[in-house]
Amino acid sequence: MVCVVTVTEPVAPGVEANGERPQRSLNTAAARNLATTKKSVPQMQGVSSRWLLKMLPWVEVSGGTYRVNRRLTYSVGDGRVTFTGTGSGIRVIPAELGELPLLRGYVDDEVLDALAAGFEQREFSAGDTIVEFGHQSNEAFLIAHGKVQKIGPGPYGDESVLDTLANGDHFGDETLIDPQSMWEYSVKATTACTVLMLPQPAFDAVLDRSETLQAQVEAFRAGLGAEQNPHGEAAIQLASGHVGETELPGTFVDYELEPREYELSVAQTVLRVHTRVSDLYNEPMDQVEQQLRLTIEALRERQEHEMINNPDFGLLHSAELSQRLHTRSGPPTPDDLDDMLATVWKNPGFFLAHPRTIAAFGRECSRRGVYPDTIDVNGNRVPAWRGIPIFPCGKIGVTEQRTSSIMLMRTGEESQGVIGLHQTGIPDEYQPGLSVRFMNINEQAITSYLVSAYYSCAVLVPDALAILENVELGRDG
Repeated sequence: MVCVVTVTEPVAPGVEANGERPQRSLNTAAARNLATTKKSVPQMQGVSSRWLLKMLPWVEVSGGTYRVNRRLTYSVGDGRVTFTGTGSGIRVIPAELGELPLLRGYVDDEVLDALAAGFEQREFSAGDTIVEFGHQSNEAFLIAHGKVQKIGPGPYGDESVLDTLANGDHFGDETLIDPQSMWEYSVKATTACTVLMLPQPAFDAVLDRSETLQAQVEAFRAGLGAEQNPHGEAAIQLASGHVGETELPGTFVDYELEPREYELSVAQTVLRVHTRVSDLYNEPMDQVEQQLRLTIEALRERQEHEMINNPDFGLLHSAELSQRLHTRSGPPTPDDLDDMLATVWKNPGFFLAHPRTIAAFGRECSRRGVYPDTIDVNGNRVPAWRGIPIFPCGKIGVTEQRTSSIMLMRTGEESQGVIGLHQTGIPDEYQPGLSVRFMNINEQAITSYLVSAYYSCAVLVPDALAILENVELGRDG
């Protein structure tokens, strides 16, 4: 016979057998089933501050096209050339020689091929002198890679940096039409450089056997002799400071015969919403309204991207070559921004740069012990240089080599600056220049809306926009 005895340990009052205290009130997990949850509207990481769209003055374009009329300008060429390479050898693309002042607009392919074949490749190290002031100028130079400085005598006998040239720039081609000319400046390499050089004898050999090139040279000489102001515009003859019955000069203001026209660009998409969603799930938020809000945000982001990067009217592509600057040392320094202000000196409006570029500028300022101010813009504190705000813009790209660009612009029609273009009052307008048009409900009960934004931008005169190119960002942190 076996006896089983069970021993039970005593349990403290108010404590269950498993060691937990008994629940005395409704827990939060169950209570949430009866609570009304507070919801945010849908969030979107791709929304940025879009300072360009906020700060540009917008001009009404009722006919869909904006024509920029300017005074006649004598264009003698200021473009950049491009190259092709095989191994370590580099050759200029013959058609690109038409970007040189001397050959601007010249299209004889056979002659351009002969000139391109006459260029010789040269290598220079940092600090080397490429040409020297006062020596005979009998060569033209194309910079294939690297950076050089044009240096001339200063007013007190010291050297002064006249200009900085880099990839695709050129100098000396205009001296080929005068074999007796002398260099009026020196050119020194600031980095390792690869240049292509066209000797005077090679140019003369092609010139002697080409009548079309001879005509091009004569036309270039005639253009140099035309009276013009420092901006290359046809001169307006005036008299001042005279007394008595001085015969006054006669004049007129000549216009460009083929002015630039900007047609409004468009960004569009079709928004689709199922009727069941808009019928049953419309509280507490209107589903169509939220879908439209996020779609319009994305459309405005694309609009700003196009206004900066579009190859036809984007600001990065609209600056004249004479308005494109290079950094003095690589990173963006206070000196570089001062150079930009000296270029857009008539009522500059604002800088625009990638946030990483602004950070790199801040590091350079800290290294020099200089601390930029901040100013208030519509209730936002933004960094500024010389009182000109520096706005961040992620649409300005950063290359794989960690270089970017900085833009400085003057804005407004009255200031002959940069302006935004749009048309208001369009059918089914939802915001200025943006329409939301009901299209249809298809057989699957899906409602479609056409969302369209019409826009463009224009640079009224060249000195309204300057770009600092190839800005080195270095390492963050």
